[in-house]
Amino acid sequence: MQFVTLEPMRCCIILCLVTVPVVMNAQNPSGLIVPPRAQVRDTSGQRDLIGLVKQLTHLHIKKPAPEKGRKVYYSLLPIGSSVPGGGTALVTSTQAAFYLGERKTTYISNITFSPSTNFKGQFNLPFRGNIWLPGNRWNLQGDMRYSFFPQKTWGLGGNHADDDPLLIDYSYFRFYLNGLKRIRPYFFAGIGYALDYHLSIESETDSMDLQKYTGYAYGTGPHGSSFSSGITFNLLYDARINSINPLPGYYYNLVYRINPRFLGSGDNWNSLYADVRKYIPFSRREQNTLALWTYFWTVLGSKAPYLSLPALGWDSQQRSGRGFYNRRYAGTSLWYLEAEYRRQITNDGLLGFVVFSNLNSVTEQNSRKFAYLHPAAGAGARIKFNKNSGTNLAIDFAVSDDYKAIYLALGEAF
Repeated sequence: MQFVTLEPMRCCIILCLVTVPVVMNAQNPSGLIVPPRAQVRDTSGQRDLIGLVKQLTHLHIKKPAPEKGRKVYYSLLPIGSSVPGGGTALVTSTQAAFYLGERKTTYISNITFSPSTNFKGQFNLPFRGNIWLPGNRWNLQGDMRYSFFPQKTWGLGGNHADDDPLLIDYSYFRFYLNGLKRIRPYFFAGIGYALDYHLSIESETDSMDLQKYTGYAYGTGPHGSSFSSGITFNLLYDARINSINPLPGYYYNLVYRINPRFLGSGDNWNSLYADVRKYIPFSRREQNTLALWTYFWTVLGSKAPYLSLPALGWDSQQRSGRGFYNRRYAGTSLWYLEAEYRRQITNDGLLGFVVFSNLNSVTEQNSRKFAYLHPAAGAGARIKFNKNSGTNLAIDFAVSDDYKAIYLALGEAF
């Protein structure tokens, strides 16, 4: 779908102008970190999958003596999934959620480990954490992974045919670590370190290498590698009590990344990532919410490595683009929009459903302008996996013009 072109910087300015009034109007007169309308809901009358399994199997687990504010809630999901290049892999997602302080003043923390392998030498070992210290005084974010899986690429821009991708192999190591201090209720600022190392990049087609296929000169050399090491400056406004299953509130995240040569990067280049989310409730007694999400991601400069360029599905949590192949569209700038309606079916919260649609666009390689829109839509079922952490088992089906897929995950997409 073609549409009127917009300059990337103009898109960023519009995004900032839209969010500023909302931030200024979001006050906290009570002085609480967590607003009264978003306090932890009573889960005594709710059911979850863990409790249902215990009931059906008559399984009794001896509980340790409770310690106020220190309980850990685990969720575990072993599934099979398709992998790029064909074949299947075993994916095991393990999530631990816990509070490090009083629940009235501290958000829930979570750590996720989702290893996968096809038992043929290909693997992915991602480890992600989002930690809230007591009173939300500090927020610590970590994202570490090491993987080796084949990956399809379609080059840069939004007008490449689906039936002509290039399959490439590479190993990937990521290490992101951010520390943000609370400046005022909901608002945090901090710095971090980000490292992306793509090594042994090679095409599985002898007649075509990545540089020739994409026409892009950086990070595409045969049997080459790309190393990006940088400092990030982070601003965060988070009024959600639970990031695993967000309750009504706002979320804003702005990350400016500088990759200088003196820290090991192949070339000097910078990037900007702006993420905005809004959750609109229609009921205070049950899950009946409209969730909205948009982000804008752009590189500043012309020497960013190819595999570090903005790409669909490679946002901060890698949850965007349901209905598209991962990295289906890439460019020097990317804009994304998604809306999802979430509704509870049963009164006990065990079952629910969602319907969603998303839209994305990337800049063209030569003009650096947005020229094509790519929509997708889908629906899904929700089964409450752990009522204490709010974790849902998400089963989604999404489709776009040239792709469709089923997604299984622990927690919401955003």
